[in-house]
Amino acid sequence: MTQQPHGNELTRFGVSIGATLLSRFDELIESQGYTNRSEAIRDLVRDRLVEASWEQEDGNVVGVVAMVYDHDMRQVGDRLTSIQHGHGEHVVSTLHVHLDQHDCLEVVVIRGPGAQVRDMAHRLLSIKGVKHGRLLMTGLAD
Repeated sequence: MTQQPHGNELTRFGVSIGATLLSRFDELIESQGYTNRSEAIRDLVRDRLVEASWEQEDGNVVGVVAMVYDHDMRQVGDRLTSIQHGHGEHVVSTLHVHLDQHDCLEVVVIRGPGAQVRDMAHRLLSIKGVKHGRLLMTGLAD
């Protein structure tokens, strides 16, 4: 019978991986400052577990939507604000930065069920005049 690890006890396990893939992985983790493969693999596993929590429709997440938009484009700012007000219970904070004469950066922090955070982000990012944007999500600690 195998004993199950408790708490933060470490368990060793073997992984089979092709030489070329391992070499590329070693180069990547060295460039990112990892001191060993175990640390990098733990981070990869944690990342995937957080991503899996996003896929649960009722799982709570925190999302950050970062967008660059043309503030000269008619009503872009008003539409962004309207969507945020329509989801006020989920909007934690907003940051607005004037990048140059024509472009603004808007960062919106959203908290709530994953499906609602994704929906709001897609609505913001699809507004005509938004030049580029991205949603970054992470899980909430329960």
